[in-house]
Parts: sequence; structure tokens; C-alpha cells
Amino acid sequence: MGKTTGFMEYKRVDESYDAVDKRLKHYKEFTIPVKEKELKNQGARCMDCGIPFCHSGCPLGNLIPDFNDNVYRGNWEKAAKILHSTNNFPEFTGRLCPAPCEQACVLGINEDPVSIENIEKNIVETAFNKGWIKAQVPAIRTEKTIAIVGSGPSGLAAAQQLNRAGHLVTVFERDAKVGGLLRYGIPDFKLEKSVIDRRIDVLEEEGIVFKPNTNVGVDVTVEELKTNFDAVLLCGGATARRVLPVDGVDLKGVYQAMDFLKLNNEYVDGLKSFDDIVSAKGKNVIVIGGGDTGSDCIGTSNRHGAQSVTNFEILDKPTEGRPAHQPWPFWPMKMKTSSSHQEGVERHWSVSTKKFIGDKNGQLTALVTCEVEWIFKEGERPQLKEIPGTEKTWPCDMVLLALGFTGPGSQLVDQLGVETDFRTNVKATTKDYRTSTPGVFAAGDIRRGQSLIVWAISEGRQAAHHIDAFLMGSSDLPLKDDNDLPRI
Repeated sequence: MGKTTGFMEYKRVDESYDAVDKRLKHYKEFTIPVKEKELKNQGARCMDCGIPFCHSGCPLGNLIPDFNDNVYRGNWEKAAKILHSTNNFPEFTGRLCPAPCEQACVLGINEDPVSIENIEKNIVETAFNKGWIKAQVPAIRTEKTIAIVGSGPSGLAAAQQLNRAGHLVTVFERDAKVGGLLRYGIPDFKLEKSVIDRRIDVLEEEGIVFKPNTNVGVDVTVEELKTNFDAVLLCGGATARRVLPVDGVDLKGVYQAMDFLKLNNEYVDGLKSFDDIVSAKGKNVIVIGGGDTGSDCIGTSNRHGAQSVTNFEILDKPTEGRPAHQPWPFWPMKMKTSSSHQEGVERHWSVSTKKFIGDKNGQLTALVTCEVEWIFKEGERPQLKEIPGTEKTWPCDMVLLALGFTGPGSQLVDQLGVETDFRTNVKATTKDYRTSTPGVFAAGDIRRGQSLIVWAISEGRQAAHHIDAFLMGSSDLPLKDDNDLPRI
């Protein structure tokens, strides 16, 4: 490394945020960038560690020490080339990834880890601002045709890789615009949609054809797919929302988080008016689910002008530091406080919802909870136990269910006749990403279940290699063996 003592000389510095009262007035990103000189210092914190565990922490295998060193030296264009060699869309991961690489950072054993994610984001933003990111149009076309169903990060990554191999790629998207959950599941204050559009413009210039407003299995039949394309890649994600099987869940005022978030994103995009969406304005809102989607609901509700926002999580309150049973370099389940949490929310852990209460018109007025405890026994699944005498009624006007997803939930899976596993995910292994139906492959959440954006991009890249080899007999597209990576 260029600064072998940098990790001893410089402390970690992260992006700061606009004041809460300022950022709640809009839906734009509100981070305050770190100055270039400080970014170089942050790159200098990367240690000359003999084994860069950040490589194994990153599902993409990003060459983190290499681009950190080039940032420290001011070689931003070279850093961008290194970053893009393993990651098609660092502008997405640099904003949205929980950064498992940082949890695997050697410096993180006894100090704050290197700010890898923020460095990554600044590398790609510098590359776009300098005009270094240009369309790479293949010189030779193979005339092989590939249909990709779903335009989320896995579909987009696979599309770019396969197009660069010279194939003719068409991406089908059932929504009005391309991007999948990047566009409709992530609020603009975390990812402005111009960031997606900027990259899509590059992909289209490279020759990829996008067909939005096209529901494969309805607007395009399975027979048409098989007739018109040499291979099909399923990247439809895990879109079946987990339900809460309690009384009153069908009352007016109880909504699925993704319905709430999608409508708001369409409002921000100018496709709907505020009167057309599910509004939290002036309401006492309870968000059930403590993950990133729940956090997004909190931030959105506060921007609507909610009277109050409360958050329930059925799991125990995490520890502030790394739990003893999740040692470095594994991913730790520790306390996370997002920018949305900082904007105003009352958080409760070890809480289970028992029923919803409504008035005679079917309108939600309250919900009933109880406290729970988790019983852990070696060799057995954790058992959830209600604590007697802890029932409590919470008045509320709106409940948002941020409970995650259970599988693809797509009729296309049935129409194609592909096998599914016990979780209803499409069955395909990382050996070749092939499904049980010849010529049909699967990658991303539709295959592995609800997961991270960085895993989706990784799987799209890996599937592209195997599809290329399927069509051509061999492939020069990069292939990364991820069998040894920690699952998060």
C-alpha cells in the first residue's frame, strides 16, 4: 500500500447528513460528500494486511485494497476501472449495500474499519462526472438471443455481461420503468432515480433492448419466449410478500410496505398525485418489521408528516457491538440505527402483534401486542414464547407490514414448469444456474430468496458466464467461485 502507516494516522470519516428538519421537506438524497483530500486519507487507512478478508466479505469479490490504494494516490480513473472489473453498478452498491466487506475488514478487529462503501461511491461518481464511463459496444455479434425477465440488479448485471459477450439481449419488465426494486422499492432519499436512468442510458447505448410494461406470461407467452430466444434468464426477484396471520389484518389502514413505498415512488416520479397514494400525513403510524424496508417506511412516513411513528420488531434488541457468537470476519447482527430512525421513531423489540382492532366501518383504530422471548437450545430451532400478562393495546391509524418476502410469487414459474425448492424459490444451483427446464436459467432473489443487492449483482454476473458457455461452448466472461463466502 502507498501509506503503510495510514491506518494509524487517520481516523474513519463518514459522510454527514443535512439537518433532519431540512431533509424531511424533500425526497432527494441528503448526504454531504467527504472532500477529496479526506477521501485520499480514507483510502490510506487500508492496511497492508497479508490476507484481505474484505475480498471474502464481498459477494462480488471487489478488489478493495487495489482501488483504495489508487484513491490514496489520486489515480481515480484507474480506481474506477478496477472497481468496474468486478462490479457493474457501484453507484447502487455504494449507496445501498450494508457493506459486509467492512465487517470483514482486518482493521475492524480493533478499530473502525475502512470506509469502503463511501470510497466506492465516490469512485463511481467521479468516473461519471469526468465522463470516463462510456458505452462498450461489442465489436462482433454472435446473433444468439437471450431474454431476461426482470430488470432489477441481477437482471441488469446479467444483461450487461451477456451483451458484452456479443449476444442480443432483451430485458422484459412488467412495471412502467426499468429497475425493479431499485426503482419502486427504494425511496428516492436513498437512491434518486436519476442515478438508475443514467446507467440505463449507457446500457441502451451498448445495445441492450428494454421492454417495460411487459408482463411475461401475460403479454408475452412462454411459447413466444422459447421460440424467439436461445436462452431465458429469470431474474424476477422475490416478490411474494409475507403475510401476518392475525385477526383484522384486512382492515382499512393495514398496508403492505411495498405497496406504500411503490406508490410514494410513483408520486415522487410525477406519475401520481399525493391524493392517489397511501398517505401517512397526520396519522399515528406503526411499522411492523425492523429491517431496511421498515426503516424506509419510517423515513417516508415522516416526510408525509405523520403524527407519530412507532416500530415493532419481533426479535430481541441487538447488541451495540459484535455478538460473541458472530466473530470477525463474519457478518454480525448488531444494532443498526439508520438515518430514517434518526428522523423520528419510537422503537420496540421482542414484540409480537396479536390482532388488529377496527370500528364498525372496518377502519383500523388500534392493534394488540404482547411481549415475547426467544428460547435457544443447542441443535434446535429457536422457539418463540409469549410472556403472559404483557398484552398492550396501541391506538393507531395506519399499520405498514414490512415483513419481508417468501418467494417469487410469479405465475411464469408455473408456466415454464421449472422446479422450485421448499421455500418456493426456483431451483438452480450456483454450479451453472440452470433450472429443470432446458435453456432456462435463474439468478438473484428468485433463486436464492430475499437477499442483498450485492448478491443479486453477483448472481447476475455468474449466471451470464454460464449462459454464455451454454450458448458458445465456453466463456471468457469472469467467473467467481462464491462457495466459501459467508451467507448474509
